[in-house]
Amino acid sequence: MIYDDLTWTRIFPSLKGVDVIISSKAFPPEGSIPKVHTCEGRNVSPELAWDRVPAAARSLVLIVDDPDAPDPAAPRTIWVHWILYNIPVDCPGLPEAVSSLPPGCMGGVNDWQRTGYGGPCPPIGRHRYFHKLYALDIVLPDLGRPNKTQLEHAMRGHVIAEAQLIGTYQKGD
Repeated sequence: MIYDDLTWTRIFPSLKGVDVIISSKAFPPEGSIPKVHTCEGRNVSPELAWDRVPAAARSLVLIVDDPDAPDPAAPRTIWVHWILYNIPVDCPGLPEAVSSLPPGCMGGVNDWQRTGYGGPCPPIGRHRYFHKLYALDIVLPDLGRPNKTQLEHAMRGHVIAEAQLIGTYQKGD
């Protein structure tokens, strides 16, 4: 393994029997996301790392979303915090506070109607934030600034492996 010192996520098997791993030094699986990565802190992206990308993969996609919006007791929507696609398969992860994307990587539009990372900022209660990594068997065309629905439509039929890392946050943490 490349990242011996990282806490590994729960692994989700792919359709073709290969497991991808996504992890972060910033928080353990299902652990609290540090304030620095939220609207109450510097609102910078956490460091993310991945491993075991299938040899057949041609690109990676990262989608970070919150299924507990606006209230975990009565969720009504999935709030999208970050969308990246065409991440090169030889890219082992992203640094904290990523300021420049790997060559070829493109950003989609989050639910604040902008590209880039938007950290946790839950109005009420403890929310879950899903950091989902997908390995695709193609490099997607330039989709402009796709939203999550548009990106998922373009990915359809091309996902060969996936993994997710869940972090949580409640204001005041």
